[in-house]
Amino acid sequence: MTADLEALARRVEAGEIKALSIRQPYPHHIFHDGKDVENRDWPTKGRGWVIVHAGVSKSELEMDRPRDAALPRGGIVGMMRIVDCVTEMDSQWFNGPYGFVIRDAFPLDLIQCKGALGFFNVPPEQLRQ
Repeated sequence: MTADLEALARRVEAGEIKALSIRQPYPHHIFHDGKDVENRDWPTKGRGWVIVHAGVSKSELEMDRPRDAALPRGGIVGMMRIVDCVTEMDSQWFNGPYGFVIRDAFPLDLIQCKGALGFFNVPPEQLRQ
């Protein structure tokens, strides 16, 4: 397992892995509550590791829950592996129309960086962190 993580770290540092912004509290649910799908309005053919970026915006949902408002945002918060893109799924977390099926997610300490729409490249200075 250590060798796998070292290989993954080398791929991240080389800029081979894209990032995806997800609004809190959903990254938290992915890493801590078993959220197994990321819902989107668009499909992807991409599979494999993705850097999870927590966006800075605070939605109305977060304003109703002070705990959620305190979650890290405005940077990289973890990684996950996308293994499929589906239009139906037997998961409490799926609400479509498309779902990126998630496996092997793990959190990281916040690394500040700007996000973007869709999959995006993380600047090299943040990748080294």
